[in-house]
Amino acid sequence: MKSLFAVSLLIISLLLTGCAKPGQVQTKDYSAFKESKPRSILVLLPKNQSTDVDAGHSLLSVVTYPLAEGGYYVFPVAVVEETFKQNGLSNAEDINAVSTTRLHQIFGADAVLYLNIEKYGTSYQVINSDTRVSASARLVDLRSGKELWTNSATASSDENDNNYNNGLLTMVVSAAIEQIENTVGNKSHEIAGITSARLLNVGSSGGLLYGPRSPVYAKTAL
Repeated sequence: MKSLFAVSLLIISLLLTGCAKPGQVQTKDYSAFKESKPRSILVLLPKNQSTDVDAGHSLLSVVTYPLAEGGYYVFPVAVVEETFKQNGLSNAEDINAVSTTRLHQIFGADAVLYLNIEKYGTSYQVINSDTRVSASARLVDLRSGKELWTNSATASSDENDNNYNNGLLTMVVSAAIEQIENTVGNKSHEIAGITSARLLNVGSSGGLLYGPRSPVYAKTAL
């Protein structure tokens, strides 16, 4: 009963805090981005704060697609990873610690994308099973060292879950089955793809600006 009561309080709290007041949306400052006009982006292996050791490579394998679709040349992740390995760097902490000057000397990219994974995986919550991936991104100019853009995004398998309309026993059983399916079927990787699409959504409010390879670039670039 205590667990059920705690869950109820959590749901009520989320409903109350989720009511945003109008006029609170802040617009990003794109002045540095427009001045930089990056054409190529180097994506580094994400830092991983989750307990899943595969989270970094999972997100890395899907983030290049929205960048390429948005009009940027993205350095092949396999080539980048091998280059770091040849220089004795294999973990995300060491790779992300390399200076922007050195990265520019090695790869010649215009900008670098730093990624950080806060959550990745499936959690069992008594009456629900949720696979969630949360990540943040930071784009930095490799020529000047200036920060051009930041963003964060989350995707969850629970977003369209209708289990709350069912009985408590059904919800518990369903959650247990769903957790097994999500773990065995690598649901986290699928959710990571949704997170990356939201995180690097080019042309949207707060998203990345279109790159020079996009047909929209000439119409939007200032």
